[in-house]
Amino acid sequence: MAYGKRNSGSGRPARSGAPSGKGRTGGRPAGAKGKGRVATPKAGKGKGPKFRSGAPYAQEMGEYRPQHKASKNFGPHRPRRPKNAPVDHYPFYDAEGVRLQKVMASAGVASRRVCEQMIEEGRVTVNDVLVTELGVRVKPDQVVIQVDGMTIQTNDKLVYMVLNKPAGVVSAMEDPDGRPNISDFLRSSMTERVFHVGRLDLETEGLLLLTNDGELANRLTHPSYQVPKTYLVQVPGPMEPGIGAAMKKGLRLEDGVSRVDDFRLVDSTPGHVLVEVTIHSGKNRIIRRMFDHVGYPVEKLVRVQMGPIQIGSQKQGTVRNLSKVEIGKLLASVGL
Repeated sequence: MAYGKRNSGSGRPARSGAPSGKGRTGGRPAGAKGKGRVATPKAGKGKGPKFRSGAPYAQEMGEYRPQHKASKNFGPHRPRRPKNAPVDHYPFYDAEGVRLQKVMASAGVASRRVCEQMIEEGRVTVNDVLVTELGVRVKPDQVVIQVDGMTIQTNDKLVYMVLNKPAGVVSAMEDPDGRPNISDFLRSSMTERVFHVGRLDLETEGLLLLTNDGELANRLTHPSYQVPKTYLVQVPGPMEPGIGAAMKKGLRLEDGVSRVDDFRLVDSTPGHVLVEVTIHSGKNRIIRRMFDHVGYPVEKLVRVQMGPIQIGSQKQGTVRNLSKVEIGKLLASVGL
């Protein structure tokens, strides 16, 4: 198509039957790729014709293509997630409660999405009832939730802490004689009252659990649960062979036979021996009395572990909160 002089009457360029001559063509050849918008010349100032675009002009040029409205959905179609089946048949279901996966995530088990997978995989029980459906709502402080058989702590009012007790501190919350005691190491801003689980004598150092969970404290101190406790014991050296075997076999003391579960020589320096012993007995001053019985009076005694809880690198005289994982392991160790 060729364009000649403008038609002064219509304002449009004159056309001829076949394209010829110089100038710019308006429109794309048939079969050319594009979005269906074909440019056509428009009268205007300056050199050369101006162009319009749009379906009417493309149709006029014989190259009309249907104009489709752009889709609002970009990318591949994502199917909607099916609605959860009704779950109100569970005896612990509470419509005003919190979704189970959210409770688990808040307790530090994992992200909410991973907690959902745990539920669907059949790894979660509530009050000993297996839950495999999403959408269950519970009151966190009224149920017992277990993941892979381990109880998670969901009651925010329960406190679990560890004190690394120095020597010379009384294992009590207060002392009438004015000696240093456990409360001296607790923050004054604490609103929950805690108590110590078991005791360490005045000169014994190390791990002392503090909590307001009465059931846990009872089980940790009850002989039937046989919670192991590990100590580092420094005694005069060198030590004769066979002492460890004798203590494992059992020593007859004034209140009966006592034995250690494990005995291991850790270090030896001139005049001193460091021994690690594990025992589940809760008798008063049992470690000191056993070593006195075999002729090696204790010079220094430190409790480094109780059940699954370890003192680790915690500084002496400091108090720390147990992690969610530590709480779960501690509860599981006594069947809670």
